[in-house]
Amino acid sequence: MLMRQQGKRSNKQMDIQQKKKLSFITIGLIFLLSGIEYAVILPTIWMYLQILDAPPYFLGLGLSAFSLSGLLSGPLFGHWSDRTRKTKTILLLSNVFEIIGNFMYFIGYSKWLLLSSRLVAGIGAGAGSSIFGYLTRNTVSGDRAQVFAAVMACRQAGLLIGPAFNIFLRLCDFKLGPFVVNKYTSPGLFMCGMWLLLQLAVALLYWDLPPAESSELQTVVRPKQRGDEEEEEEPLMGAEEEPSDTYGAVIIDPEQSETRCSPRRLSPPPPSPASPKAEEPDPFEDFSARKEFLREEVIVLLTAQFITLFNQTALETMVTPLTQRYFGFGELGNSVMYSLCGVEVILGFFFVRWLSCRVADRMVLAVGLVICAVACVWCLLFLAKPRGGYSVELSEFGIGVFLQLLGLPFVAVAQVTLFSKVTAEKTQGFSQGVRRSIGGVATILGPLWAGGLTGNLYLMLGMMMALLLLVMVMVVLSYERLVEPPVVHHASDSTESEG
Repeated sequence: MLMRQQGKRSNKQMDIQQKKKLSFITIGLIFLLSGIEYAVILPTIWMYLQILDAPPYFLGLGLSAFSLSGLLSGPLFGHWSDRTRKTKTILLLSNVFEIIGNFMYFIGYSKWLLLSSRLVAGIGAGAGSSIFGYLTRNTVSGDRAQVFAAVMACRQAGLLIGPAFNIFLRLCDFKLGPFVVNKYTSPGLFMCGMWLLLQLAVALLYWDLPPAESSELQTVVRPKQRGDEEEEEEPLMGAEEEPSDTYGAVIIDPEQSETRCSPRRLSPPPPSPASPKAEEPDPFEDFSARKEFLREEVIVLLTAQFITLFNQTALETMVTPLTQRYFGFGELGNSVMYSLCGVEVILGFFFVRWLSCRVADRMVLAVGLVICAVACVWCLLFLAKPRGGYSVELSEFGIGVFLQLLGLPFVAVAQVTLFSKVTAEKTQGFSQGVRRSIGGVATILGPLWAGGLTGNLYLMLGMMMALLLLVMVMVVLSYERLVEPPVVHHASDSTESEG
């Protein structure tokens, strides 16, 4: 009888792990498609707007519209997922917005419809907050950086392979009923079909797994002792072996699990006698945005999120005019450059995935900020006013871009991992929505700042350097707080239920 129960438990655990694996693969596909969409739409949207007689400022509006609707919908989707724990429904709904938005882009009768299409598609991008909340609830603290790095690498892979689809999309020239399919409209039709296929993948391969069954926390059990401040690990003790007046506490210690990728897992306690299932409490019952977000460590991480994305998008805006002015790069040259950049970033994410097993998240963040600062200083010295021949200037430019992209995976993975640890798990979807909204504001303001200063690189790069110095000082001053707080669970409730 006992062996049969153990066999059933083992089969159930295998089933849960299989569902978890398929769900994570589906999440990777979502991020892959988001990268492909960006890489497919971006090269043609300006020419598309031109044939629709749109003024130049519509390009900025079109690119910002996607980020704007995403930053508004992110916290809403996150709040929904925290309350219901039903991320699958949110993903299916967000994909509908992506499908409709890309179909509107394909129709493209007017510049206003094109602008509206990016607004609608951006709503679907807001589901990323729910995804990060789901990943936080379904991963062990020590493994989280690895999972986040892999997911972010999927988006970069989409950015890398996206331009390859434009090779055949630009050859499209036919009619589909009343609609014209050409090199401008075909990206919308293509992405509409891709999101439809992903809708099937979400419906068939994605599960909302309860956190208690999909991941086990690393715990250290010790009795409470008056005046004992030392963190000394005690032998594990079962509930029935421990006297009721000295019930211990379950303590999750971040210092012991911060750099472990395969934490020691404890077997779950034996099931208690059948009791009526308690209603799940409202995660926002005692929630206070002021207490949750106006904390030193949270402000530091949100600032790091804003500044790194602001600088990244500003540099992306600067690169194309710079390569055209100094090196005469055309579409082919820029495509090769972006492909090489994509390869570097993907390798960087996998390196950080490996490094996170051995180094604390806050150290990874600090290293990334130092690399970004070195890259900014290099650009100020050698790119603001290039000197030397063509080969020298091209080498200096290549080193600057390499350094900038080298630091990006360090900062991106570390800040999102730390943010998931210093904010409450029960409201993680909403918190991730706020974080992504801060990033959305940065992706809107970065291109606006850089777009008007491509002729004055000292001012543009100087501001970026000042922002980096600001966040580096904040990280140094708050370094001790950039760690997951210990979580203590007392067993008083268990004694009451047994009594």
